[in-house]
Amino acid sequence: MERTFHMLLYRVSHAQRSYLRPYAAEIGLGTGQPKLVSYLAEHGPCRQRELADYFEIDPAAVSRMLDNMRKAGFVTCRADERNRRSDVVELTEKGRTAYGNWRAHCREMEGIMLQGFSEEERAAFAQYLSRAYNNFKVRQGERGGSRT
Repeated sequence: MERTFHMLLYRVSHAQRSYLRPYAAEIGLGTGQPKLVSYLAEHGPCRQRELADYFEIDPAAVSRMLDNMRKAGFVTCRADERNRRSDVVELTEKGRTAYGNWRAHCREMEGIMLQGFSEEERAAFAQYLSRAYNNFKVRQGERGGSRT
């Protein structure tokens, strides 16, 4: 088995996506949409730009995802009272239900992925992943990196 970190991370990420993809489709969420539903459920209404910044993705991609989610009844968009040029996005009841279903599947996936890990190992693993992510962010800052 390949033991390089990049390949191990790829394989785990691929396995996770492959496990969760059918559930997203079952709930009615398309590619990239579950993370937006999760963010809105956990942080409440926000502007599209906040979503793009948090997930480090193109604002136009967020706009397309939200447009499809609005058409499917998962979110509503309204003008921001403080800045009429921006929209505030909020989950509908259907969106909150989808989040509950999605979160249940994610917990199941995490249980499978972390089977046999002690609580200490789980905490350390989460800390290692956070540190690795922060290392990339520092490096991007040093290089003047931008979102892709």
